[in-house]
Amino acid sequence: MDIVTLTTFLTPFLPYLLKAGEKAAEEAGKKLGEGFGASAWEKAKALWTKLQPKVEAKPMAKAAAEELANSPNEPDAKETLQNELKKLLDRDKNLAAEIANLMQEDSEAISPVVNTFNQTISGNDNQAQNILGDGNKSIVKVEGGATIN
Repeated sequence: MDIVTLTTFLTPFLPYLLKAGEKAAEEAGKKLGEGFGASAWEKAKALWTKLQPKVEAKPMAKAAAEELANSPNEPDAKETLQNELKKLLDRDKNLAAEIANLMQEDSEAISPVVNTFNQTISGNDNQAQNILGDGNKSIVKVEGGATIN
């Protein structure tokens, strides 16, 4: 299970997923999803439907999701939610398998979102560029075989 990909995919949808049931949030989420492909919003909803009960039951996980929804470009917020989701999925192997299956099914719905919000390696001088949805870039020097989240 790739927690980084899961969190990156859910990040732009979190503000709308956290307000599930509200008509305006549903419409806004659907419109956002259309920008990435028609099935992105449906995929985000399916994943969140599985995760939400567990996230809601853990105050730290719920707070992490809310923080990332409010600050989607904040690396600490993303890392906190990643850690909380990892703990949840490590404890519940059945849920982890369900999430992994959902992410594999129709994975082309996930790729455009992750590619937009994820980091890419520029290949020049071992630099990594973080290209965020808001168009901002941050460039850092990477030494050796470091993994960038």
